[in-house]
Amino acid sequence: MNKKEKINLIRNIGIMAHIDAGKTTVTERILYYTGKSYKIGEVHDGEAVMDWMTDEQERGITITSAVTTCLWDTNVIQLIDTPGHVDFTIEVERSLRVLDGAIAVFCAVGGVEPQSETVWRQANKYKVPRIAFINKLDRIGADFFGTVDMMKEKLGATPLILQIPVGAEENFKGVVDLISMEQIIWDTETLGAKYERSPIPPELLESVKEYRDKLIEGVADFDDHIMEAYLAEEPIEAKMVIAAIRKATIQLALVPVLCGSALKNKGIQPLLNAIVQFLPSPVEVPPIRGIHPETGDTLEFETKSNGPLAALIFKVSMIEGRKLSFVRIYSGTMKAGEEVFNPSLGKKEKLARLLKMHANKKERIDEAGAGAIIGVVGLKDSSTGDTLCNQTHPVLLEKIDFYEPVISIAIEPKTHADQEKIEEVIKKFIAEDPTLKVRKDEDTGQTILSGMGELHLEIIISRMLREFNTNVNVGKPQVVYRETIGTESEATVVFDRDISGQHHYGEVTLKLSPLKRGTGNTFRSEISSDMIPDQYIPAIERGVMDSFASGAFMGYPVMDVEAVLIKGAFRESMSSELAFNVSASMTCKEAMMKAHPFLLEPIMDVEILVPDAFMGDVIGELNARGGKISSINPKSGIQEINAIVPLSKMFGYSTSLRSATQGRGTFTMQFSHFDQFEK
Repeated sequence: MNKKEKINLIRNIGIMAHIDAGKTTVTERILYYTGKSYKIGEVHDGEAVMDWMTDEQERGITITSAVTTCLWDTNVIQLIDTPGHVDFTIEVERSLRVLDGAIAVFCAVGGVEPQSETVWRQANKYKVPRIAFINKLDRIGADFFGTVDMMKEKLGATPLILQIPVGAEENFKGVVDLISMEQIIWDTETLGAKYERSPIPPELLESVKEYRDKLIEGVADFDDHIMEAYLAEEPIEAKMVIAAIRKATIQLALVPVLCGSALKNKGIQPLLNAIVQFLPSPVEVPPIRGIHPETGDTLEFETKSNGPLAALIFKVSMIEGRKLSFVRIYSGTMKAGEEVFNPSLGKKEKLARLLKMHANKKERIDEAGAGAIIGVVGLKDSSTGDTLCNQTHPVLLEKIDFYEPVISIAIEPKTHADQEKIEEVIKKFIAEDPTLKVRKDEDTGQTILSGMGELHLEIIISRMLREFNTNVNVGKPQVVYRETIGTESEATVVFDRDISGQHHYGEVTLKLSPLKRGTGNTFRSEISSDMIPDQYIPAIERGVMDSFASGAFMGYPVMDVEAVLIKGAFRESMSSELAFNVSASMTCKEAMMKAHPFLLEPIMDVEILVPDAFMGDVIGELNARGGKISSINPKSGIQEINAIVPLSKMFGYSTSLRSATQGRGTFTMQFSHFDQFEK
């Protein structure tokens, strides 16, 4: 089999969803039916293969994206199970960046939930074709068609129903395949490994015919032959329908919808068939683009194993203290023992070992070609988002966007032995997780750790103790604020000083103005080169941007301010970049203090699901925390409350919600924006 055919048989897919939609359970069933696992691991028993970290097993959630490879017929499916919890959004973001397709799992009871919307938007950003799997059809309150309608309303998707359920809730038995027009019923004795295809029962024929017509209408827009056959009322072959659905899915025009119950072992084999039939191989996605690190020219790499190397590190893990880099190869081949080039660092790195991954188990391989997702050991300095290529064909692939942390805790070592280890341990976590930030508080000497949420930081502390045996005392969580200004202001500072026997002179006048929320910081110059030569303007801009990094008011980063250079002076042979840099920084700080600075706090989008009986208490509690309720949507037996609440008021909310609802209420929260919160 040649390389080209092999690449055609690869499917790089991710499983994405809201927390508790059943992603990891779906993955476990895929591993079982493809022969990768010999027993089914359950999340609620802490035995799921893909949730291999101790914290994941105890909490029953996915924290890190796990990578695995399995075979279905002759196809190689490289699968990434991503987290659903909003604190670990970066894990989803960087997985979607390297995937060619995705399965969106929805809970038939909860429908499209807020985190489903977030991951859907992320998949839109990276133009990832998707198929949807509506799970948990055996649960009370399951509503297959209601969930499909929510996909249209909330996600703006165009769902294409390929299956309809047979039976509902506890009577859910199987599905009707609208392409082959057969009923599929799973055998409970063999844990769903065996299933039977049979003719459609007469009582279902009418509704099946209606949905079959809708399916054909949906794909006819993308295939003229189907359109002609449909209008002429001729029979349409399954082969034609599958080809048309594949084309529309890869073009992001349609989202095929399948259904089942992963926990009850129903619906997984057709889902595996759909992955192969409808999601693209690495050859069918647009070629990866990058830029030449020196010339800035745009470069394009086709998915060929004999082409120049272009690979992206999308994740770094510290497993048993050793650095393991997860790499997606877009073009070219990697061989164990060879050297590759990292253009971001301008350094060569050695590929000590290449590994095929199965969650945290690894299999050594000698080489890997285009389309592969592999683990690499031996990359010393390279980190998440870096490109690996040949020095003769350097390229920089687009970096992965990272999110700014919104919450901080102070940590300090418990013992002297912990003191020595703590810096090293934090360094390892930061290499793994780019959303984690660390700084030293000059006043207290404490180490301040910032992350995406309470759970995110809680797990980091837990891993410090478990994996690295490092004990720390933890201070209360603190909110990471931002600063901005309320009015326009001007300031002038002259820097005129002798440093190391050399005179430095620079005079800068800046005007600061507040900008619309979310605009960012800007700098421009309105002066002529007679006043200050052009060569010094970049130094002034650097000084301004440096002073925005920590505001004059309370030391938080400044946002949404425009700085305009309106006047200045230089002296021949005395002026220097240093003088203008320092002068600009001091001017900026002075102008900020005059411009009525104030704090902006992180505002969170909160969604609470609560049984009807406890609704009043929950709303009362939200009002007491300064929340603004934006909508209340009734669902079967429960109410969905959407609100915006300042993060500073959300500490300890999970405990309050549990006690107010006898443990039956759940909530999710995600960062919305920074603002002054006025009730």
